[in-house]
Amino acid sequence: MTSTSADGRPGRSPVAAGTIIDPIADPIADALENQFGLADRVVDAAALANSVDRFRERGITLPTFAQLADPATIPAGAVGDADKHGPDARNLWRVHWYNDLAGDRVAVPDHVVLPPSLTGIESPIIVVFGDRFPMITAHKVLAAYACLAPRIVTGQFDPTRHRAIWPSTGNYARGGIAISRIMASRGVAILPAGMSQERFDWLEQWCENPADDVIRTVGTESNVKEIYDACNALSRDPGNFVLNQFCEFGNHLAHYEVTGRALHHVFEEVRAASGRDLRLAALVSATGSAGTIAAGDRLKDVHGSKIVAVEALECPTMLENGFGEHNIQGIGDKHIPLIHNVMNTDVVVGVSDRATDQLYAMFNSEDGLGYLSDRRQVPRAVLDTLVHFGLSSICNVLAAISTAKALDLGPDDAIVTVATDGAAMYPSEYVKITARDFGGGFTNLDAAQVWGEHLANVTTAATLELTERDRNRIFNLGYYTWVEQQGTPFELFEARRHQPFWRDLRRFLPLWDEMIGEFNERVGAA
Repeated sequence: MTSTSADGRPGRSPVAAGTIIDPIADPIADALENQFGLADRVVDAAALANSVDRFRERGITLPTFAQLADPATIPAGAVGDADKHGPDARNLWRVHWYNDLAGDRVAVPDHVVLPPSLTGIESPIIVVFGDRFPMITAHKVLAAYACLAPRIVTGQFDPTRHRAIWPSTGNYARGGIAISRIMASRGVAILPAGMSQERFDWLEQWCENPADDVIRTVGTESNVKEIYDACNALSRDPGNFVLNQFCEFGNHLAHYEVTGRALHHVFEEVRAASGRDLRLAALVSATGSAGTIAAGDRLKDVHGSKIVAVEALECPTMLENGFGEHNIQGIGDKHIPLIHNVMNTDVVVGVSDRATDQLYAMFNSEDGLGYLSDRRQVPRAVLDTLVHFGLSSICNVLAAISTAKALDLGPDDAIVTVATDGAAMYPSEYVKITARDFGGGFTNLDAAQVWGEHLANVTTAATLELTERDRNRIFNLGYYTWVEQQGTPFELFEARRHQPFWRDLRRFLPLWDEMIGEFNERVGAA
């Protein structure tokens, strides 16, 4: 039996009068379920029944995390003729890395191996493309699914009663709107007003009522605190259900399982094709919400590879406990996400938004591509992929180059990273960048200058190989956000310092998969 807490959220059941119970033996587990929704049981049977009824009416079924990690196990016909870009519930079965640009399933996730002619280093950099994901052409839709699906099947989120609140610096909010809409519930996007216009154009098309369902907070990428403040205000209404990617452990777990296995698969294919005994030296990931970087935990388990966290040099939070503002859209900072396994992180790299802005302009201009082809002999097949690199994707590549130099990696040391979204999300930024830096256009001379400044000699000055003391410093920085500001129990905050905490979280994945299977059976039982 379940109860409802004072804020309208389902909680633990009261006990009958006279029953003798022990005090809560594990306050960490209690906080994980009641504050962060990490449940391994049905919390509210009535809410679950409402979801079953609504999903049955709409013909919605859910993929398991195991199926998203290995789409070859997805039943034939699950996607059917669903438009990859449309609000079709069958697109839930495309929320994985094994799509091509048309939305068809591929045997190996789409990727490119960047050559020395572009990177200036001998180590191969493997970039896996996130713009193959459905609806939002960015991999954050996976994080959104991972946050909402477990809440549905455990009866915590009721689509007939709750609005899903999606705080983000852009793509996660879009992913949340897409997921909640095709899961027959209403979503609200919260994101800074300074994000690219293309994000807001997309939200205008997808939200039921954009005037009410798109909340623009002050600032840009660096203004995450303001997003949290908006969430806290909305959470006073029991009908609002905040799914905060920065503290949703489902985000971490999905990337550990789904992204980690996909990147492992890509690396094995690249190694086999190379004819050499490549080793996977590192995963490089801009932290953002610290979801994607969880794939590094799996890759470290399998390959012993290092985990490299990336941030904007203009806001050097991990490097210098600093602050600032930047335009590498996709990285929210001035804080340490609760789901970042800091004590398992090996390297931090700072990348300047001047570099990402100007390389974005170069990669998306004919003169820029011509320079790379004619003067740098970058293969045309590689140049054709650069349209799939958004701002944070370029950031990841620059950080991978710096990492290779700092760690003295060689031609048999591969680095893997992701292109979280593509250039299609930033045409308005291209106009701003070229107007500000290049007089409104981009010429062959500009290309030579950008090459010389940002690719010819990528620096290691802002690359730090972490000591134990560095890790503790970064970890401790999270205290102010999560304990003092957001009310996270200190015991839970501190438990994250130790790896058994993170390993124990993984037990939820098979439990959720089992519950998803049972949920689908109930949906189909009419």
